[in-house]
Amino acid sequence: MFDLTGKKAIVTGASRGLGRGMAAGLHQAGAEVVILDISDEAEATASELGASGPSVYAVKGNLGDKTERERAFQEALERLGGRVDILINNAGVHDRRACMDLPLEAWELVMEININAAYHLCKLTGEVMLEQRRGKIINMASMLSFIGGFNATAYAASKGAIAQLTKSLSNEWAGKGIQVNAIAPGYMDTSMNKDLHADAVRYPQVTARIPAGRWGTPEDLQGIAVFLASEASSYITGAIIPVDGGYLVR
Repeated sequence: MFDLTGKKAIVTGASRGLGRGMAAGLHQAGAEVVILDISDEAEATASELGASGPSVYAVKGNLGDKTERERAFQEALERLGGRVDILINNAGVHDRRACMDLPLEAWELVMEININAAYHLCKLTGEVMLEQRRGKIINMASMLSFIGGFNATAYAASKGAIAQLTKSLSNEWAGKGIQVNAIAPGYMDTSMNKDLHADAVRYPQVTARIPAGRWGTPEDLQGIAVFLASEASSYITGAIIPVDGGYLVR
């Protein structure tokens, strides 16, 4: 039921962090995976994950540029033989400045990568999946899909939009064999949160609210990613699933 043998997946922003963890989980479950990332680390990650088992490919592309992300998607699709069964829209950026310190250009960059690129890749992938009459799309939401956060206007707005995009696409495609869901990670011990880790006020406040008593890791997302990518979740769609150690219910 959770076996992904023979499935073909694209995971964006998967050279490190949460994306790498989820790509590793899909690969361990049997999927062939493309890591689509702007980072030079993508090749090394693909080589390491693909050292045994199904193939893992690296495709380099700037998701902040419309033309470049379409080119990168087409290259990824070619690597997978023209079929894609799973898309994880993981790539994202954060700018931790207060609203009055955040230039419009910085807002636009966050929106371009976090929501515009996700929408565009859902659309490109949807064209393939609608023809196949099957597919799994997993978007990356956030705690800030539910709460406002601090110094996070652009990021919170983009992740609120991801939640609504997920629900809307689910309504359009659920009857056509495609499930669209989102994972909402809690506070994760990754490089994106290094500034928050260094914040002597916010770090202990956040940690104290997590009933599990610790921040999450990339490995904590492997199970939910495999579940949402597998046949085990075929009657789950439009869901925004927190993986947060209980943060939201504290």
